[in-house]
Amino acid sequence: MYAAERQQLLAERLQHDGRLAVIDLAEELEVSSETIRRDLAVLEREGVAQRVHGGAVATRALTILVPNLAQREVVHAEQKRRLAREAARLLPEAGGSVVLDAGTTLSGLIDAFPLDRSLTVITHAIPAAAKLITMPSVSLHVLGGQVDGATAAAMGPATIDALAGLRTDVCFLATSAASTAHGLSTPDPDEAAVKRALVRSARKVVAVFDSSKFSLDHVFSFASYDDLDVVVTDTDASDEDVSALRAHGVEVVRA
Repeated sequence: MYAAERQQLLAERLQHDGRLAVIDLAEELEVSSETIRRDLAVLEREGVAQRVHGGAVATRALTILVPNLAQREVVHAEQKRRLAREAARLLPEAGGSVVLDAGTTLSGLIDAFPLDRSLTVITHAIPAAAKLITMPSVSLHVLGGQVDGATAAAMGPATIDALAGLRTDVCFLATSAASTAHGLSTPDPDEAAVKRALVRSARKVVAVFDSSKFSLDHVFSFASYDDLDVVVTDTDASDEDVSALRAHGVEVVRA
């Protein structure tokens, strides 16, 4: 397990349990106690944890570590590729239009685009745009706005206004948390505002996220389960989580 992946796991545990014990984690993850202490030091610097004797406690109930782009690229990489390949099956036919959210999984979706299908693709994500511009079959439109350093995506009023004028065939949406009560959510209010606009801009909404995002809540909700048409997730998604989505009329695809 990469350090970034391990730290993300610890951050999620803190959110759920409120406290972590170094000895228990070292045994469970098969690493040294010193490795866990270094991970907790990273979380403390990020403001997620406060170290105490024998472990750490959460500093805020609804905050989770947000890794940088380079870290997120290597976390669950093979799983993200599977999700991207499955999500690509939901692309519209030739001549169709897509609005693409930011995120490493959705950036991977571009690698699965059929090369012989003409599509109009709209995105606010700089890494996604850099990939799409090399594809002759894609008519690329990049949304303006102030670029956020953590996500490398445009945000703010200009981005939201541009999305308000769109009506695309499919929106591919990412999230860092999903629950029945709170829907899809994020710790960033600006990101939530853009994602709400993304949802409104499409006839069909496809959310793509792995099963670790279930049963998590962040402060700012941007879509309820009723807003979604399809969820693409992995085979570790529990029957309970899948049933909750289907109860809201959501098609669930497990990759």
